[in-house]
Amino acid sequence: MSQQTARRGGAVWALVITSVAGFMAALDNLVVTTALPSIRGDFGGALDDLEWTVSAYTLTFAVLLMFGAALGDRFGRRRLFLAGLTVFTGASAAAAMAPGIDSLIAARAVQGVGAAVMMPLTLTLLTAAVPAAKRGMAYGIWGAVNGLAVASGPLIGGSLTEHISWHWIFWLNVPLGVALLPLARLRLAESYGAGARLDIPGTLLVSGGLFGIVYGLVRGPVDGWTGSLVLTGLIAGAALLAGFVYHGSHHKHPMLPMRLFRSRAFSGINAASLLMFLGMFGSIFLLSQYMQGVLGYSPTEAGLRMLPWTGMPMLVAPIAGILSDRIGGRPVVATGLFLQAAGLGYLASVATADVSYAAQLPGLIISGIGMALFFAPASNLVMSSVLPTEQGIASGANNALREVGGALGIAVMSSIFSAQGGYESAQAFVDGLRPALVVGAAVVALAGVAALLIPTRRRTVLATGTTEPAPVLETTAH
Repeated sequence: MSQQTARRGGAVWALVITSVAGFMAALDNLVVTTALPSIRGDFGGALDDLEWTVSAYTLTFAVLLMFGAALGDRFGRRRLFLAGLTVFTGASAAAAMAPGIDSLIAARAVQGVGAAVMMPLTLTLLTAAVPAAKRGMAYGIWGAVNGLAVASGPLIGGSLTEHISWHWIFWLNVPLGVALLPLARLRLAESYGAGARLDIPGTLLVSGGLFGIVYGLVRGPVDGWTGSLVLTGLIAGAALLAGFVYHGSHHKHPMLPMRLFRSRAFSGINAASLLMFLGMFGSIFLLSQYMQGVLGYSPTEAGLRMLPWTGMPMLVAPIAGILSDRIGGRPVVATGLFLQAAGLGYLASVATADVSYAAQLPGLIISGIGMALFFAPASNLVMSSVLPTEQGIASGANNALREVGGALGIAVMSSIFSAQGGYESAQAFVDGLRPALVVGAAVVALAGVAALLIPTRRRTVLATGTTEPAPVLETTAH
């Protein structure tokens, strides 16, 4: 049973603190992309080196997410949340003041460490503070803020780079972090996971496995998929992850009990999350460049024109959370994923070297609504598919799979883009963009199929082999 101290603040404070912290961590996934040319102008170096300003964060974030959740269960979720926030804020300041490309990459890696500890604990802290009947709405707002951060990273990074300096994409985190630290200390309640044991062998297996897989995915388009380091990373990573699965099936107290995947709810929502981020991350990565490099918009102009997509979560996701409380999360998530796939397919069909913004607008709106419908109910489905004492584990696993999906998306979409087109001309870019978006649409549609496999009324398989109703059940309309 989870042990929780007397609450020092209400659900509203928990929602504000966890949403802002989640925004900071999610924003830094793509915020650097539009600033890379300016960073190269200041520091020099090859573009391959600059790519690590994105990859270093993705690697450490994905690799350490589950370990961060486990540390929170063992030593206290609020305590570790504060530690992760402190590391993230300090590393952001270090990145802003970096004197060269190597120190910038190192600071980005440390940022990822802080985010990996902080991010999975936002959901468990929020869940502990919000009554079960209102969690759908709370997850909706939390999901809206995180979805906006992921999608608007290129806009915020481009605007700050164009109008102030690229350093401010990192300075932005510092006042937010400094403000959140005392609020989190005073307003969040402390809680622990049951047993609170650290699974060191499991941590080493999953960390090494995810590092190898993500490293191979990130470097594959640059070094070639047959490169020795890429193949070593992918093969060794897969072997270590296989060992992690075996360990989770046989160890008495594993970090991630494999029995959780016997639940169609847990398996379905995690498969849908991985595939959703694969298609979405890769698409945003390429479309941001398309609007600037082909259509001739400045970074700020491109970001503004993406607002029908990036801004939609703020409007729709809270409504989606309420809908999930009334009719269940599965139909809302599946509808969102199929809309996202339709939007990407439409954008692929109209992409040309001189397409008008009016022609793109329907695809941007449909994609934005689809993404908004996904985020809030998906969080609810993850947290309600396991026992309360395992919510930290579930959050860490889901976030890790999302990050791996994002890294895979950028790698796969970039590889398709490079094989079919390139940067030589506007038409060459379009030739690579269109098939990549088609693949992205197909992957997100597959995520929708995975969401449909989630049962309407879930039952959780316990360690004893018996079944009991899930601790937080979706309510259905009568």
